[in-house]
Amino acid sequence: MSEVIEAATGSLTQDDWQRRYAGALMNTFGPPQRVLVRGEGCYVWDADGNRYLDLLAGIAVNALGHAHPTLTGAISAQLGTLGHISNFFASPTQITLAERLLALVVDGGAPAGGRVFFTNSGTEAMEAAFKLARRHGGPDRDRILALQGAFHGRSMGALALTAKAAYREPFEPLPGGVEHLPFGDLTALEAAFADGGGRVAALIVEPVQGEAGVRALPPGYLAAAREITSAHGALLILDEVQSGMGRTGTWMGHHLPHIGGGVVPDAIALAKGLGGGFPMGALVAVTEEAAALLTPGQHGTTFGGNPVASAAALATIHVIERDGLLANATTVGQHLRTEVAALDHPLVTGCRGEGLLIAIELAEPVAPAVAAAALRRGYIVNAVAPDAIRLAPPLILTTAQADALVADLPTILTEASAA
Repeated sequence: MSEVIEAATGSLTQDDWQRRYAGALMNTFGPPQRVLVRGEGCYVWDADGNRYLDLLAGIAVNALGHAHPTLTGAISAQLGTLGHISNFFASPTQITLAERLLALVVDGGAPAGGRVFFTNSGTEAMEAAFKLARRHGGPDRDRILALQGAFHGRSMGALALTAKAAYREPFEPLPGGVEHLPFGDLTALEAAFADGGGRVAALIVEPVQGEAGVRALPPGYLAAAREITSAHGALLILDEVQSGMGRTGTWMGHHLPHIGGGVVPDAIALAKGLGGGFPMGALVAVTEEAAALLTPGQHGTTFGGNPVASAAALATIHVIERDGLLANATTVGQHLRTEVAALDHPLVTGCRGEGLLIAIELAEPVAPAVAAAALRRGYIVNAVAPDAIRLAPPLILTTAQADALVADLPTILTEASAA
């Protein structure tokens, strides 16, 4: 296999690969910032041999970093035993992973009757959540509530839940019935249910909004949302695609006491870090009522929950537990936020987030210039908003690696300001 990889990469430069990319791939992402050829731990290398500290982890995906031996070993061993079988059949890895997720997604484990539907991505998990909401109550419950700033994916159902107009408008009309409420506004939530609350099928929220600039729901919001949805017979569905699987220093973002406060939702969408870099997603129906909504023939997937993806997810969960990565995300994340906030740089107004899902707040809308300057200095970060830089590094990030960014950040910010 190494010979195949070498033949594919050869001795071509960044410029060579950029030209080939432009001639072969759809222009859905714009030109790639770099062409990366290998990774190890928290570092990646480009086609010209330059090394970068990866502080984005494939947008919160590579929970164990790159080329983690336990993860790659599990994938290789499973693929050498049983690869794809279709969902006419089941595998031990699929069943075991479903059991593990039911035990992890809510404190103390899901109540009896919870079930899992596996997908290949977060968007697909949210499509399943959308259909779950549609099935709940039938045509008499024609309202689905989401929040302003929400990002739930780009396929048509998930896009209807996503708030950003620039993503939505080119593809309208979208599936109807979705209303976006002001973020974290309990008064607006109460008003939405006071006016036709019996027609609400579901409230769908992210405990921490990632694409909106790493914004956590205010304390008490989820607890009140659970109370209100239960009173009106509506589902509470959490999108933990970005905030789940240890990213916030707890298995789920809503496990943090100041965010969730022991809330038990009806369903939770997962992906990104679930497979440690292997495409994997899931919709976990926590309550028995939600688990019974989709019956044979009403939803499906070809690749979801295949043995290899399930083995990757099991290995990822195992390493997070074995190596204490929840505690590491909490400790290193807090250290990083404290040190960035202490820089006293005029461009930095604050640093928010949970665990290793962090936003550096900027005084001016120069985030793209900061991300470009960081890349030139050997750091991969993300301009998640005009005035915010997102960090979502592997959960194995060390304090020393975090300190390297902090040491170089003043120079990066100065270069960006000059640009």
